[in-house]
Amino acid sequence: MRIFLMLVLMVSILFACQNSQEVTATDGEVTTEHANMPKKPAFRYMPPDVEGEVTPIEKTAEEWANILTAKEFHILREGGTERSFTGDLLSNTQKGVYTSASCGLPLFRSETKYKSGTGWPSFYELIHPNYIEEEVDNSHGMRRIEVRCARCGSHLGHVFPDGPEPTGLRYCINSAALDFVPDK
Repeated sequence: MRIFLMLVLMVSILFACQNSQEVTATDGEVTTEHANMPKKPAFRYMPPDVEGEVTPIEKTAEEWANILTAKEFHILREGGTERSFTGDLLSNTQKGVYTSASCGLPLFRSETKYKSGTGWPSFYELIHPNYIEEEVDNSHGMRRIEVRCARCGSHLGHVFPDGPEPTGLRYCINSAALDFVPDK
C-alpha cells in the first residue's frame, strides 16, 4: 500500500509539473493574461476578530488583479500550480505564521511545517479547521482534495492522507498562495 501511495504521489507531481498553466518568459518571470498587475504590499496578517469565525469576502477578478502579482493571481484565483521545488517558502525555516496571500488569514504555524520531499511547502496541521474549505478535485485524471481559504476562496493546494503524526495529513500548499509573517 505504501509503495502504491508513493507511486501515485510521484505521478501526481510529474503530472502537475507538465500541466502547469504558467508561462515562463526568457528572463524567468511567470506571466499570464494579468501580467501587468502591480506588486502587493509586503505583509498582510489579518486574523479574524473571533478565533475560528471567518466572514467570507468577495472581490471581482479585477479587484484581485489589483492586489496580487501575476503568479499569485494565476495560482490563487485560477487554481494554478507552481512548479515543484521553485517556491520561495519551501526552504523557509523561520518561526512564524503562514497566511493566505490573498487576505492574510493565518493558516499554518511554522511548527507544523515539515519536509515532505514533494517540492511544495507541507504542513500537518491547520491553525484552525474553520480557516479552510475542502472540495473534491477530479481534474487531471485523479481524485484529490483541494483546499481553499475559507475567507477569500483562494486555491491554496491539496491535502493528502500521507502526512506525519499526530494528524496523518499533508497539506501540500503552493508557496505563492502563502505569505510568511515571522514571530517577533
